[in-house]
Amino acid sequence: MRRLTWRPAELVAAAAETASARTLRFRVPGWPGHLAGQHVDVRLTAEDGYTAQRSYSMAAPADGDLVELTVETVTDGEVSPYLVEELRVGDQVELRGPVGGWFVWRPESTAPVLLVGGGSGIVPLMSMIRARRQAGSRAPFRLLYSLRDPDRRYYADELRRPDPGLDITYLYTRSAPEHVSRPARRIMLDDLAEGGWPASFEPDCYVCGPTGFVEAAADLLLALGHAPERIRTERFGPTGG
Repeated sequence: MRRLTWRPAELVAAAAETASARTLRFRVPGWPGHLAGQHVDVRLTAEDGYTAQRSYSMAAPADGDLVELTVETVTDGEVSPYLVEELRVGDQVELRGPVGGWFVWRPESTAPVLLVGGGSGIVPLMSMIRARRQAGSRAPFRLLYSLRDPDRRYYADELRRPDPGLDITYLYTRSAPEHVSRPARRIMLDDLAEGGWPASFEPDCYVCGPTGFVEAAADLLLALGHAPERIRTERFGPTGG
């Protein structure tokens, strides 16, 4: 088993996704590569030697020594406010990874894929979408993206562009656009039944978001007859990455 080590990572590009989220691209010399869906540990070290670290999903597939993250500011957090508000191009942090081997999508897979993301849970799912496009895969993807309101949408411009074989359904929980007929509410059985794949298609299901969202969505998928072994989940708590 490969031993994970901390590597210096220089910020080479950054862009705002929303008012409270930012995509960061790092150059990490010696980066071994990664699979879509994996995550990394990020470590900050203060001048007095104090360190703090958090885990963040990667937002894009492997691209040489580049690693891309999208980070949402966590209220009273130690790491995310610095990454979102203060880190500048040329600054360095430390990364360790890649981590995780279950919540991943591999380009050789041909099974239909259902992606269910809640809030910033879209990040590893976006890595899968981009990996599919990069590989020229013809595996059909469906994305159900649950978010509070349109202003919190990550990757808005990219997801507007045509991507053959990818179907997207937005589910709003607090405030929906006027042209959307579905009322603002939490994810429900009919959302997954209408926007997802029938269980008989045997899709691989990936669910990522806050713990409550993930548990609810996974239970709904089971109620619709999806096999437990085909439902892969990744969750984070209020103080997680």
